[in-house]
Amino acid sequence: MDMKSVFQRPPLADCVPELVATARGERKASLVIRGGTLVNVVSGELLPGMSIAVQGSRIAYVGRDVSHTIGEDTIIIEAEGRYMAPGLLDGHCHIESTQLTVTEFAKAVLPLGVTGGFFDPHEISNVLGLKGLRLMLDEARTTPLAAYMQVASCVPSTGPELETTGASFGPAEVAEALSWGPDMIGLGEVMNFPGVVYGDDVMIGEIQATLRAGKVADGHFTWASDDWRLPVYAAAGITGDHECVTPEDVAERIRLGMYAKMRQGSAWHDVAETIRASTEMGLDTRRMMLVTDDRSAESLLHEGQMDFVVRHAIAQGVKPVTAFQMATLNTAERFGVARDIGAIIPGAIADIILLDGRLAEVNVTATIAAGQLVAEHGQMVADWDGFVYPAEVMDTVHLGRELSAADFRIAAPVQEGDVPVRVIRVTENHVDTKEVRMTVPVRNGEVTADPAQDLCKIAVFERHHASGSHAVALVTGVGFTEPAAIAMTVAHDSHNLLVIGNDDGLMTQAAKQAVALRGGVVVVSASGETRFPLPIAGLMSPAPFAEVAAQSESISRALQQSGCMLNNALMTLSLLALVVIPEIRLSDQGLVVIGADGIRKVSLFVEEDAAEV
Repeated sequence: MDMKSVFQRPPLADCVPELVATARGERKASLVIRGGTLVNVVSGELLPGMSIAVQGSRIAYVGRDVSHTIGEDTIIIEAEGRYMAPGLLDGHCHIESTQLTVTEFAKAVLPLGVTGGFFDPHEISNVLGLKGLRLMLDEARTTPLAAYMQVASCVPSTGPELETTGASFGPAEVAEALSWGPDMIGLGEVMNFPGVVYGDDVMIGEIQATLRAGKVADGHFTWASDDWRLPVYAAAGITGDHECVTPEDVAERIRLGMYAKMRQGSAWHDVAETIRASTEMGLDTRRMMLVTDDRSAESLLHEGQMDFVVRHAIAQGVKPVTAFQMATLNTAERFGVARDIGAIIPGAIADIILLDGRLAEVNVTATIAAGQLVAEHGQMVADWDGFVYPAEVMDTVHLGRELSAADFRIAAPVQEGDVPVRVIRVTENHVDTKEVRMTVPVRNGEVTADPAQDLCKIAVFERHHASGSHAVALVTGVGFTEPAAIAMTVAHDSHNLLVIGNDDGLMTQAAKQAVALRGGVVVVSASGETRFPLPIAGLMSPAPFAEVAAQSESISRALQQSGCMLNNALMTLSLLALVVIPEIRLSDQGLVVIGADGIRKVSLFVEEDAAEV
């Protein structure tokens, strides 16, 4: 017997005759969930003794008695003693950051009660352009997920003078992608916020193309919440933003009519602080959303996905029903699809989860997606045909030359002595970094990364066009206590080859191995070598979820054994090349700082910048 399933999500208009006939009992339901406590996120109530009748992929009837919809072939799920809630939705997520394909991501999160999300594939877009985005969309359409894709707004995140990417998007590319179907939901996070504020033609054109298509634009604004330019940014039509780290950030966005997204990723923990906009400031929560942004495969395995975020919000004092609203209805309303998802109401798609125990525990025991039982007791019970990636997406790492230890040398402006330098300082559990000034020794005209000062070298090599472009700088806070290095082709958002270490020879070895893998992560130390192959665009693995999680964990262990004790170090370090996050980053073009006056390149050596002024 063929157990493969096809998950249809037809428009409501096409389903009206069957839904109405089922609701009045003339046609019998395909599925009935009977006798549970309904988590009504629309009214904010918990309603015991309720039942749900489903016809195909949509809900036909919700009430205390659905016996008139039950026929001989109706599948019945008894929900007495359980909660029935709408499937959880992630309002801002990059699937590539899990290192999983969309198929394996779906298999990882559906048993956790996540039935959909709004995904910004700007990682693969920066490597493969529209081809990469289309592959993610096509694969998502084969899964049970209500997977809505956004077209990446920032490919590159800034411009070619600050970083080199594998592709470039403008208004024409945005318009084309948004024409691919209703599941292309809008414009992904607009990270070039200075470009929007100061009228960059490309950024303004992309937003206009989005609005003309009747879609929504998401934001990424990292200047202070009381900065006079936040209303300027909102005036462009950007109506949602996940760069909230304080309750004031949430408040100011909501006051301007935006949706404030509060994130709990693997390496950035912002919910405890931002949720105070509700629990302490008392603001209306209907424009507050819970999101993940980025969570690793090992985090999915050990903590969860949106179920974890909802649980965490409740632990901060949010009412359970309110927390569910923030992860269902609020999210659907933000993207204009609340008629289809986000609530258990007649006519909506039957994305439903059943929960045991206290609601605050978010203990999901069954997941129904598009009217079909897909997961039960933490395991997938549904299957579907796999998705095959074309061979060319497995060949995206092109340096154009063999690396050597000389590529990691930092030439100093003096032959011997000490020089003042800018250093990137890692901030644990936050996306931001700090710029610190340090004095470092120079020997034979070369800067030395002094382990006693917790200094490592950091290098970025362009890997899309074999241009040879690269830069080397210094970073502190990594924590290596022995000679060690990590190399990775996951380096947000341009995803060039990023190498960090305190030994030039090991950095060279790690970099060469990452290239030999055709993309991935490699840690090299006195203890040996640990590899995590990511051949799909240098970002994702074709392996099953459990295997990917195990490989991710092996990288974490290797880093810890070398002294790097950062929480989710791989994800934290991968952001050190993201030039639109304050305060200082490194791209293949050099050091980049983000301040109140915008984004600009600076020298590693402080005195050289002073001389230019």
